[in-house]
Amino acid sequence: MILARVMLIMCVAATALWPRAASGQDPFKALELIKPACPRAANDFTVASPDGKQLRLGDHRGKVVFLNFWATWCPPCREEMPAMEWLYQRYRDKGFTVIAISVDSDIVAVPPFLKQNQLTFPIGHDPKMALADRYGMRAVPWSFLIDRKGNLVALAIGPRAWDTKPAYAVIETLLNSR
Repeated sequence: MILARVMLIMCVAATALWPRAASGQDPFKALELIKPACPRAANDFTVASPDGKQLRLGDHRGKVVFLNFWATWCPPCREEMPAMEWLYQRYRDKGFTVIAISVDSDIVAVPPFLKQNQLTFPIGHDPKMALADRYGMRAVPWSFLIDRKGNLVALAIGPRAWDTKPAYAVIETLLNSR
């Protein structure tokens, strides 16, 4: 419970990180994405999904993956989810996917949220935050972009405007990189 409260405070504080897009700027910079000095391989994982099936990162190898850690109780997470759905719909047929990992302690809150927001991208559940810890997640939302080779190439701490021209430019750059 203490962890949930701390994460809520961090989640609310993350709204201050919401990017301010600048025209003509590098789209990664416009979204205030953190690019590692040297891309490293994303840790493969398998988690349960709300429908009881298994969700495995390795099954998406060869695609650009947007990996997002979130919770139903996190206002910035709730705010950015519709934009993530738009991004998913726009690029899913071009080799892109969104994988959203809920860190809610109880899965019962997740299916109604998905239905209410008409979210169709793959959802996983990490109630004990074991996967979140492996990825170094310390607040929600926390997102990673993974290239087609399976390398972590960008990190977003806090919410972003994923339905904007800079976000489209970032995804298109990754989709066009081989």
